[in-house]
Amino acid sequence: MTAPNTASATGPDTESAPDAASAPAVDVFDGHNDLAWYLREERDYSVEGLNDPAVSPFTTMDQLAAGHVAAQYWSVYVHSSITGADAITATWEQIDAVQRVVTAYPERLAFARTAVDVRAARAAGKVASLMGVEGGQQIDESLAVLRSYARAGARYMTLTWSTTHSWADSATDEPVHGGLSVFGREVVAEMNRIGMILDLSHVAPTVMHQSLDQSTLPVLFTHSCAYGLNPHPRNIPDDVLDRVPDNGGVAMMTFVPSFVSNARREWVDAGEQGTAPEVTVAQVADHCDYVRERIGIDHIGLGGDICGVDELPTGLGDAGQYPNLFAELASRGWSQTDLRKIGFDNAMRVLDAHEDAYTAFLGSAVDAPSAANAGSAANGTAASATVNGGGNVGSAGNGSAASAGAES
Repeated sequence: MTAPNTASATGPDTESAPDAASAPAVDVFDGHNDLAWYLREERDYSVEGLNDPAVSPFTTMDQLAAGHVAAQYWSVYVHSSITGADAITATWEQIDAVQRVVTAYPERLAFARTAVDVRAARAAGKVASLMGVEGGQQIDESLAVLRSYARAGARYMTLTWSTTHSWADSATDEPVHGGLSVFGREVVAEMNRIGMILDLSHVAPTVMHQSLDQSTLPVLFTHSCAYGLNPHPRNIPDDVLDRVPDNGGVAMMTFVPSFVSNARREWVDAGEQGTAPEVTVAQVADHCDYVRERIGIDHIGLGGDICGVDELPTGLGDAGQYPNLFAELASRGWSQTDLRKIGFDNAMRVLDAHEDAYTAFLGSAVDAPSAANAGSAANGTAASATVNGGGNVGSAGNGSAASAGAES
């Protein structure tokens, strides 16, 4: 999810972009779309008219079809200024919104929790609709709440949003824990146990490294770019990228302008004065090239953060324009197999890797973490409060996220 910026949106550059119409169709398994929060902020959660770009400018049913979106993680995001029980309530409102969108468009969308569900939806020509929780503060230090989200179909959780909270440090806020707290490590263990994917976008590099040290299953970075091309704190440092292949995870390149473009980041940091530097589909492709060359084609995906920003790059202006990116990559020599991997297959592999743990969890009445997960999950909140001083430390409202541009 992205904080607003003042620049106006731009459409595709049809003169300079490669011809997407001539490129082969590539299915997309996208890591992050904030339609549910857009509906909260702009539509009072109405799900009517979502095939009208005047109602939903960045994501319509026809745009999803034009973009060959076959599976989508819909973000169930809650701003970190909403804390405690209110954050849990707001998360369930977001889950309800996604469920109502899927129910309202049954010919286009299909609810999915498992990899089997995703394949069935794809075979039926529908967008497999999964969910991801965007911020660890949304569990209010309760593993039971975490599990309840997973049962409802939230298949990943982003460990922080743009602010540090009571058990993990954010990339765009002051560190408090040196990465993960004791309870934060319990969360990672429980997510592995129940087959809920760790999303390491937004988190501090210390959290990235500690999560990679601990996780026994592949991770996602659902909407980030490469720090080596643009040193925005929301991007993935090279020393973290280099560890992703050993974990089996996937770094999903995002379309957020200030994450993509150095010039755009500098313009935001300087206060957004004057005309915003243009950001293009070619620059997004540059990040794809960079990550491919550094860690290999098997560890790249796409997470547009569509609906989470009020402007997208030229050529990637809505959910229907993924083909422009594939056309650009094809023009650089990417094969059809390469494009299928970045578009769909790599993200699917990570979901597959969690299938056994997740289906076992769904079929079990046992909610307590196993002995193998160790720790004191049953009293983890108290332990965490003792170690960290309790409460939502950091700054739900201290302005650190806003000063970072907090774009998604």
